[in-house]
Amino acid sequence: MGVLNVTPDSFSDGGRWYQRDAALKHALALLDEGADIIDIGGESTRPGAAKVDIEEETARVVPVIEAILQARPQAVISVDTIHAATALAAVTAGAAIVNDVSGGLGDQAMHRAVAGTQAAYICQHWRGNPQTMDRLTDYPDGVVAGVISELNQRLEQAQAAGLAKERIIVDPGLGFAKTHEQSWQLLAATQRLQEELAAPVLIGASRKRFLTLAVAGGTDTARAADPAQRDNITATTSALAALGDAWAVRVHQVIPSREAIAAASLWKESR
Repeated sequence: MGVLNVTPDSFSDGGRWYQRDAALKHALALLDEGADIIDIGGESTRPGAAKVDIEEETARVVPVIEAILQARPQAVISVDTIHAATALAAVTAGAAIVNDVSGGLGDQAMHRAVAGTQAAYICQHWRGNPQTMDRLTDYPDGVVAGVISELNQRLEQAQAAGLAKERIIVDPGLGFAKTHEQSWQLLAATQRLQEELAAPVLIGASRKRFLTLAVAGGTDTARAADPAQRDNITATTSALAALGDAWAVRVHQVIPSREAIAAASLWKESR
């Protein structure tokens, strides 16, 4: 899954693909590099990010979805949004997946809205909001057990709203209300998450802050502070996710992760 942020304030590439033509060019490049899905987001959800009104978010993502599908009609598009209205507009424009990082907590209408479409739904683990999430990292029974329990609640609510279980993918929300160490623990538990939640698992580790523990051995503060310097570690996490049978990985740079996943698959087949 290739990331396309059409925002001015994304933590990793804010503003680079904000204009429609630049966004289209980058989306086509991601597809040419081997992305199976393009995930388009019009509102940053990084810790501390400012809210964007729904009309503005929709105006950012819908023209890009339409442009991509006009250029590549077979492309699979995901919309990264916590708002039901944006999700519906994106699906109407041709998006096949709704990637809701709030798991339905950001908009109580989301589950029922998606249930009324044919789109798949990515339900991410989430606590609080971008302003408070970094303070909500207490998991009395451990982060893996806590995330499984809370995601199960979200899955039950989604199904009660009419979303069929087979249309739902889960995401443990690495970096969202997690310490760096907790994000690594969840990555290591990819297979357990899939088994206990009985759903495909998306891993979104790309360029996130928890990767700084591994950049230059955690000692080069200046290098670790640059999100683009985390791409090598991102590729490694993609390989680890693949070994845990993840459904997909969400990445900014497709080729390094594609090659790392291929190597992991060859290693696994050769054991």
